[in-house]
Amino acid sequence: MQSRKQGNAQGIDVSHWNEKIDWAKVAASGISFAFIKATQNKVDERFLENVKGAKAAGLLIGAYHYLDNSVMTEAAAKSAAQMFYKAIQSAGVKFDLPPVLDYESKSGSLSVAGTAAVAKAFLEEIERLTGVTPILYTYPAFIGNFSGLSRYPLWIARYSTQTPVDASGWKRWEFWQYSDGQAGGYLPSGSRGVNGINGAVDLNEFDGTDAELRAKYGPKKEETKVSERDINQVSEWAAKDWAEAKANGYFDGKRPGAPITREQTAIVINRLRNNFLKLIGGNTARISELERQLQRIENGGDLR
Repeated sequence: MQSRKQGNAQGIDVSHWNEKIDWAKVAASGISFAFIKATQNKVDERFLENVKGAKAAGLLIGAYHYLDNSVMTEAAAKSAAQMFYKAIQSAGVKFDLPPVLDYESKSGSLSVAGTAAVAKAFLEEIERLTGVTPILYTYPAFIGNFSGLSRYPLWIARYSTQTPVDASGWKRWEFWQYSDGQAGGYLPSGSRGVNGINGAVDLNEFDGTDAELRAKYGPKKEETKVSERDINQVSEWAAKDWAEAKANGYFDGKRPGAPITREQTAIVINRLRNNFLKLIGGNTARISELERQLQRIENGGDLR
């Protein structure tokens, strides 16, 4: 897998264990995103508080479910995903980052195939409910349980500066949890501490800059929708002139909002030309002579 790069966006993941967090200070310290624990058999007691605080501070936020050893069947995994989804919905905000399955340990009686089946059941169910491809979080020592799931982006936990190795079909990580706040790598500042949080906190990195993170996962600007006009109705600002042009015979009165063709332009010009000749001629008897003189002018000759 790829190494960490200078300039990559920095983030944290938190739960009730981190206690009260000053999210404004967190954001001011250079943290771009936060994964927030939502559920583990029940809703995390600080989930809503953390969601609202991080969102208000301008961080990109995501939610994760910790799947513990009590979940041993596909049916139980689907139920866990449904609980997770309800917690996300109850937050009342838009989550920027994909939902995450945190799966890092299992019951000793659960086989490798059973573990993969449980993970797949959860991931497919939360994807069905949210319409978003979820992320799988795990450790190098546990990733061997997940063959056949590499279509899901990987959030790898490795508290080291050493690059995670390719495993179970994954050749890259989307997010890397490189420190638990006590061991592993450091923030670009050289510290493992984050302002606004008392004690250790997990440190993470996105595979890209803050701008790239926000381009991929941040709110998208909605394009201004241009309503399609009815070409059979004249615009209010042009109604008077259109009525006069129609009354004077320059247009047939149909489809006032349609683009004008070269043929229609030629008709209008010729009608203007004839009306102009009538106007300056004073009477129809002089039209032929005036037209002959106008043709000479149009052909580059002198008026004679």
